[in-house]
Amino acid sequence: MIGLVLGETQLGNLIIKKLKLLKKKFVIIDISKKKIFKKNKNFFPLSIGQLGKAISILKKHGCKKIIFAGKITTPNFSKTKFDFKAIYYLPKIIKGAKKDDASIIKTVIEIFKKEGFKIISSTFFNPELLLRRGNYTKMKPDFLSKKDMLKGKNIITDLSRRGIGQGVVIRNSHVVTIEDSDGTDAMLKRASILFKRFSYRNKRQGILLKFPKRNQDLRVDLPTVGIKTIKKCIKIGLKGIVVKANQNIFLDRSKCINLANKNRMFICAI
Repeated sequence: MIGLVLGETQLGNLIIKKLKLLKKKFVIIDISKKKIFKKNKNFFPLSIGQLGKAISILKKHGCKKIIFAGKITTPNFSKTKFDFKAIYYLPKIIKGAKKDDASIIKTVIEIFKKEGFKIISSTFFNPELLLRRGNYTKMKPDFLSKKDMLKGKNIITDLSRRGIGQGVVIRNSHVVTIEDSDGTDAMLKRASILFKRFSYRNKRQGILLKFPKRNQDLRVDLPTVGIKTIKKCIKIGLKGIVVKANQNIFLDRSKCINLANKNRMFICAI
């Protein structure tokens, strides 16, 4: 029996679909706000404050292996009701929450490990969601794009040391905008405003580079790119999307590649 702890994520449905295909039994602890997995059997809608209940349910169903997928939102500690187990671990949870999202995820994982569960990768049953090293489109990075890729890698490395940022938009070796706690969509929205202001849309140039942070647990917290990201990059006027090989989840791969080809964009993993 596999335990699934799922937050706000499209990935959860893909994991569920694959487990059904493989005829694997599973239990879902749904911590998403809208309880988006409620149509499935063995579904339990909980909050992060019900840590004890989650652990009890997983143990009752004989779950020894756990998959985490989706964002764990930092709770409002003054309004969230915590059960006895959560209260016991509350100092650790608060300490993790004070740092960043990656830290609170790590804290929750350590709690589950201490309770006797083995944490396996969110792509353990879905390796097809990862991109191996290479170029996936007809269009390939030109000289300027390669310079942007190098610049972007250096910036992400520097950001990782400070535990912030998974993505950056670079154009002609100039930083347009950097991803913050608001996420990729907000970063691309800022980029769109700046591109329009400086009339950058007249020529398709620049890249979105999205790499995991250095302190991320790659079993549960991989950066994700999908069709919505592709569409936004096309609208902005970017020339390509660059991800870290085997360390980014790429959703709707064939749709993304086809759309990129139609708009003379490249997608590559380095």
